[in-house]
Amino acid sequence: MRSTMVLLALVFGAAQVALAQQPHQNVVIDLWARGKPAFGVYAPNERPGPRGEDGSGRRGQPPQPAVYTRAGGETLAMNPLYDFVFLNLEGRYDQVAVTAMAAGLRSAKAAGRKTLIVRIPPLSKDGAEATRTRVRAILDAGADGVTIPHIRNVAEAKQAITFFQDAKASVWSPSNPKGEKIAMLMLEDPDAVAQAKEIADLAEYSILACGIGSLAQALGGDRAAAEAGTQRVLEEAKRARLADMLTATTQDVAQRVKEGFLALLMQGAAADEAIRLGRAAAGR
Repeated sequence: MRSTMVLLALVFGAAQVALAQQPHQNVVIDLWARGKPAFGVYAPNERPGPRGEDGSGRRGQPPQPAVYTRAGGETLAMNPLYDFVFLNLEGRYDQVAVTAMAAGLRSAKAAGRKTLIVRIPPLSKDGAEATRTRVRAILDAGADGVTIPHIRNVAEAKQAITFFQDAKASVWSPSNPKGEKIAMLMLEDPDAVAQAKEIADLAEYSILACGIGSLAQALGGDRAAAEAGTQRVLEEAKRARLADMLTATTQDVAQRVKEGFLALLMQGAAADEAIRLGRAAAGR
């Protein structure tokens, strides 16, 4: 009888371990759980002709909205280097783009499942109701996560987290390791960075990041101070067992891997090469 009970206990224990080790639908979460960085790219604007990141046209012409299509998503899905795709809609929200990109990334030709994270306009710009509605709509459309930029203080961070709760999303976090959705908050001005510790201590979100470019701009172009702010946010994210995302290039990706950033974001013609270098540095 005793041997039977011991055997049952061992079987039950093994089953519990196996359950805990079951992979997430979002592979980036399993990478983070192992302390490995995930690599991704900005979804490129598909509007033809000269334009900037914001979709601007030639000089003297009004800005043109960026274009993102299902076909573009399918092309991204076939690249085996990408763990995630970052759809930047901060400047102009477009629900059609979310739906198209989510569908494209789920192509039958995809080289693995790509995580889709969508950045929306700041809460301070369009208000709580619009932001809440967008978070729900993005997740309902099949995206895996939402980035809320320019969080200004602890109170705003708490409010942002409630939008995911209202959407009934099972958000991956240190307190919910089985969660599948990703909630990302960005600190992009000196006052917000000064509150990084308190914001990192909040529960039920996944990524705490510093927008180094926006922070540098807020600091009058002081890149050294912006780097110091970025490192401060990284320190607090690591302490709270949150992921931290940062843009990277071929010149600095290996260093960013060494520093402990768990999500590295590339863009432009050299994106693939930067990811290859990053994967090598991470032992991937």
